[in-house]
Amino acid sequence: MDIEDIYQNVDRRNIKNSTGHQTQSHDQDERKDLKHRGSRCLVLITASLGIICVLLLVFIILLNISITAERDLIKSYKNTAEELNQTINVLQDNNTELMTEKHQLQDNFSSLSQKKLEQETRVKDLTAEKKQLQGSLDSLSQKKQELESKVRSLSDELNMDASKRVCFFMPNEEKSWSESRQYCRDRGADLVIINTEEKQRFISSFIKERVWIGLSDTEQEGNMKWVDNTAMKQGFWLKGEPNNQDGNEDCIELIPSHPVLNNWNDLPCSQKKKVFCEK
Repeated sequence: MDIEDIYQNVDRRNIKNSTGHQTQSHDQDERKDLKHRGSRCLVLITASLGIICVLLLVFIILLNISITAERDLIKSYKNTAEELNQTINVLQDNNTELMTEKHQLQDNFSSLSQKKLEQETRVKDLTAEKKQLQGSLDSLSQKKQELESKVRSLSDELNMDASKRVCFFMPNEEKSWSESRQYCRDRGADLVIINTEEKQRFISSFIKERVWIGLSDTEQEGNMKWVDNTAMKQGFWLKGEPNNQDGNEDCIELIPSHPVLNNWNDLPCSQKKKVFCEK
């Protein structure tokens, strides 16, 4: 509906309601006034519509900005989610590798633990063997000391000073006791004198044949003397000897096949035996 139509309708209603007493000029004034009011309403309506349009435009712009921001945020979320998925996949791969390494390390640890137990058992065995060997070594050391003591004692007995060095020698031929002594004396020696147990054991340990020693009772029966004219202090006789069988056994032999400590026997001095000289 046009604004003029509105004015005409208003004029008709005013004309019908007037008392007929108002003048033509008064009607014109009212129409002018109504026209002015209609113009103000139109301006207000136009302004309101403009404001509404501006607000709608601002709302549309803000909505578009919000939508764009949400799209960017969603895109960012998607990118972040993809990165997180990639990170998760990498972590899962790393976790799988770490679990594999863990299992390998556990297997290695178990193997090393087994080897450790075996080594500890071996160490215990070796320690026990070491103790046994140490005991044997101590025993051997004790025996060594005893043998060294005997050797020193024997050496002291056998080794003379420079004026009387000791050595032994045996010729291959057999002789009587007097011939044997003369053989030794011709070479600056004499028949061997055995006046200690150590010397008796030493000589008996290496001779293999029956030999004359420098002991006899030719001067007086039963009075045994060495070739250096010293009396016998200790004898190493066979059981039942000396017995001076037939009253003619005055010279002494050593029989190595008998026990090393008791192997002396008296014989007739004319019998042939090996010679054992001491120098």
